[in-house]
Amino acid sequence: MEHTQLPLLALLVGLLVGGSVVGLLVVALRARDRAMAQTSVEVPEGVEAMLGAMDDPAIVCDMSSTVLALSPAAEVFGLRSGEVIASDDLRRVARVARDTGAGIGENLRLRRGAAPAEPRLVAVRATPISGRLTLLVLRDITERERVEEMRRDFVANTSHELKTPVGAVSLLAEAIESAADDPDQVRHFSSRLQAEATRLGALVNRILSLSRLQASDELRDVRAVSIDEVVTSAVEAHTVQADQAQVTVVRGGTKGLWVRGEPQILTEAVGNLVANAIAYSPQGSKVGLGVKLDDGVVEIAVTDRGIGIPEADQARVFERFYRADQARSRRTGGTGLGLSIVKHAVQRHGGEVRLWSRPDRGSTFTIRLPLSEAPDIDPSRSKPRRKGRKAGGAPTVPAKGDTA
Repeated sequence: MEHTQLPLLALLVGLLVGGSVVGLLVVALRARDRAMAQTSVEVPEGVEAMLGAMDDPAIVCDMSSTVLALSPAAEVFGLRSGEVIASDDLRRVARVARDTGAGIGENLRLRRGAAPAEPRLVAVRATPISGRLTLLVLRDITERERVEEMRRDFVANTSHELKTPVGAVSLLAEAIESAADDPDQVRHFSSRLQAEATRLGALVNRILSLSRLQASDELRDVRAVSIDEVVTSAVEAHTVQADQAQVTVVRGGTKGLWVRGEPQILTEAVGNLVANAIAYSPQGSKVGLGVKLDDGVVEIAVTDRGIGIPEADQARVFERFYRADQARSRRTGGTGLGLSIVKHAVQRHGGEVRLWSRPDRGSTFTIRLPLSEAPDIDPSRSKPRRKGRKAGGAPTVPAKGDTA
């Protein structure tokens, strides 16, 4: 009996010892694999395919900040496979994530390309994927921040600008009530009240127009637009203003040019430039409105011989509510939105606005729009156009003297 138990006991001991050895081997192999994974500089399987499908710039770098893999969009920031990351800030973010072993996010200023490219605001997210490898994902948030800043500025500026006419209306209403027994004073305050109400209405209309231009991604009523009709409508809308200011508007240039766009928006843009030119021109002077074709681009230039714009102010005249001459703008009832509307309207049509100005010599604002082919018009269906009829309906008449 004893002889039978001894082999069984030996077999059991052997199994225990063998199992322990195998367990130790498995543990050792796993520890080796983990150590190799932590110290390996090879990009894990599937990471490169994931990077190739990403729209945002993204890279995988090692401890020396060398790029091992990247998405196609990463090259716009000067990141290339096999090269060391040039940005000190990017290297710092990757190092912090690797040292802490946790993902971090930070907003950085990075250049898209070499200098003098403008730095962009970029949200960077760094995540360690091993002891030596770090994944960096970049997202350009410059436009988002710019739009948010514009929104804040627009609300602040609008609130400030509305306070003046609203306050004036309130004070004039009180003055009328106090002078109820004096008909002359009542008439005087009533006329001023009407002027302030008109100014307030013009400001609100301008704010709505600018808001629509900034909020809308696409033009709603795009068609072939005759530049001749746009210019005619803009001039006719400001005939009274020109007569009161004793300024003559002179037209000239090439006829029969067409562009693609919305007639009303283009008419308002040209009309704003005409209104500004009239408001800042001395009595007895002329305002020129010329049209020409320049290498496939239609140019509409409005020239005055007024006070001009200092060079220091020329870069800002298209900003909302900016006025180069505050005192004169207040006297003429300007809202400070006219040139901003011109800029956004022209940009919506794929064009640009250029400015030339010299103090005491005058200014020239030039709208440049892509040329379009003239539409096919059936003469048998065309009707005689009434004199004074405006293309695309009657445009909104810009406020007198809207200023830069």
